[in-house]
Amino acid sequence: MKSPHPHTVLLVADYYLKNQSTVRETARYFGVGKSTIHNYLHRLLPKIDTNLYKKVSALAQLNFSEKHIRGGMSTKRKFS
Repeated sequence: MKSPHPHTVLLVADYYLKNQSTVRETARYFGVGKSTIHNYLHRLLPKIDTNLYKKVSALAQLNFSEKHIRGGMSTKRKFS
């Protein structure tokens, strides 16, 4: 993987936090894969801005804890 410009990583993190979005939503917005967003936020961001990483990590943990609820709502919408 070619290392992105730090500005790109910061843009992704900023979008992720401002929109309280998921990794999937963020990936869709930027036109890249979930793995790319995950790598930006969890591997590259700590090297660029540790304070921003802590905020991103907190949102990621919240998203993870709500994942089963979102899945249930999605299934409900699908079959309603």
